[in-house]
Amino acid sequence: MKKIILIAAAAFMTLAASAQQKFAHVNFNELVQLMPEAYAARETMSAAQKEAGEAYQSMIDEFQTKYTEYQQKAASWTGAVKESKEKALSEMQTRIQEFEQSVQQELQQQNQQLMAPIYKKANEELQKLAKAGGYVYVFDATSLLYVDPAQSKDLTPDARKALGISDDKTLEGLQQEMQAQAQAQAGAQK
Repeated sequence: MKKIILIAAAAFMTLAASAQQKFAHVNFNELVQLMPEAYAARETMSAAQKEAGEAYQSMIDEFQTKYTEYQQKAASWTGAVKESKEKALSEMQTRIQEFEQSVQQELQQQNQQLMAPIYKKANEELQKLAKAGGYVYVFDATSLLYVDPAQSKDLTPDARKALGISDDKTLEGLQQEMQAQAQAQAGAQK
C-alpha cells in the first residue's frame, strides 16, 4: 500500500510540476532578418556581390574580345601563333572558373561572418526574455506544426522591441524591398 501511495504522490508531483512549466514560441527568422544589423549586413553583401560581379564581367568581356579576335584571325595565323592563342584562351577560361568558385566561397564566408553576431545577439536577447519570464522552453514557431496560444506565449513582439525592430518592419515588406532592389539592379544591367 505504501508503494502505491508513493507512486501516486510522485505522479501527482510530476503533474503539478509540469503544470507550472511555462512555454513560449518565437519566429526566430523574422527577428534575425528584421534586425537593423541584418539590413546593414545585406547592404555590405550587396556591395561585395556587385563588386565581384563587375570583376567577373570584366574577365568575361576580356575573354570574349580575345575569343572574337581568335575566330577572326585564326585562319591567317601560323600554327605556333594559333596554338599560343588557344593556350591563352584556355588559361583565361580556367582563371574565370577558379575566380567564380573562389568568389562564391568568399561571399558565403563573408555572409556567415556578418550574420554570426546577429544570430548571437538575437539568441542572447531571447534567453534574457525567457529567463525573465520564467519560461522552461522557447520554441521556434517556424518549425512547429501547431502552437496553442493559451499554453505558449509568443515572445516575438517582446523580442522585436528588445532588438530594436520597429513595428512597421515585416518579412513581407522586406521581401518586397529585396525584389524591388533586384529588379532595379536587373534594369541597370540592361
